[in-house]
Amino acid sequence: MVYLAPLPTFYRVYKRKSTEGFQSVPYVVALFSAMLWISYAFLKTDACLLTTINSVGCAIETVYIVVYFVYAPKGAKIFTAKLVLLVMVAMFGLILLLTLLLSEGAKRVEVLGWICVSFSVSVFVAPLSVIRLVIRTKSVEFMPFSLSFFLTLSAVVWFAYGLLIRDLYVSLPNVLGFIFGILQMALYVAYEDRKKVAVVEQELPEHVLPITKPDTAQKAVEIHRTVEAHGEDKVGDGDQKEIDENK
Repeated sequence: MVYLAPLPTFYRVYKRKSTEGFQSVPYVVALFSAMLWISYAFLKTDACLLTTINSVGCAIETVYIVVYFVYAPKGAKIFTAKLVLLVMVAMFGLILLLTLLLSEGAKRVEVLGWICVSFSVSVFVAPLSVIRLVIRTKSVEFMPFSLSFFLTLSAVVWFAYGLLIRDLYVSLPNVLGFIFGILQMALYVAYEDRKKVAVVEQELPEHVLPITKPDTAQKAVEIHRTVEAHGEDKVGDGDQKEIDENK
C-alpha cells in the first residue's frame, strides 16, 4: 500500500503533463532501499516476504521515476538522471562489491543489515524536502495524506514483523519511520485546516456600504423650507417639479 499510495499524485502528473514542483528524490531513494533489502533477503534464510514485497516495490518505484522523467522540466530531468546514476549504479555497485569482498557469512549479513537500516532511515528522511516545500508554499498538494498515512502504517507493521522474527535490522528503522509519518500527517492536518479557512474567507461577501439616493420626500421638505424662507422665486424649475410630483 505504501508503494501504491503515490498513484493519485502520478495520475495527476500524467493528466496535466507536468510534475508541478514534485520532487523525484523520495522515489529514487525508495527504489534504492528496496534493492538493498532484496540483497539482504538473499543472504538471510526464510526471508521470502522481504524479497517479494521489495521486488514489487522496485517495479512500482521504477514506473514512478519513468513517469516523472517523462513529464519533468529539463533541469529536473538532468538532476534525476544524475541521481539515478549516482545511487543505482555507483553506490549500489560499491555496496555489493564491499560486502562480497570484505566480509563473509554472518559478518556479511550484519554489514549489509546496517547499511539497509541507514538507507531505510533515508527513505523516511527523504520527504523532508517535500515538508520544506509544504511549509514554504503553505500548500499540502505536494504531500498526499494517503502516502503519509500508509508510510506510518507500514512502519508499525514492519516494526512488529521485525520483532516477531527477531530481526533488529528490520524493526529498528521503522521507529523513526513512525515518528516521521506522524509528523507529516500532523503537518498535513495543520495546513489543510489553514487552507479551508482561507477558502471560507474568500467565499464571504465583501462588506459594501450601500449608497442610497436622498429620500424624495425629505428633499421636498427641504424645498418647502426654502420657499418659506426666500419665496417662490428662489425655487428652481426642477425642484418645483419634484414638489408637484409629491403632492
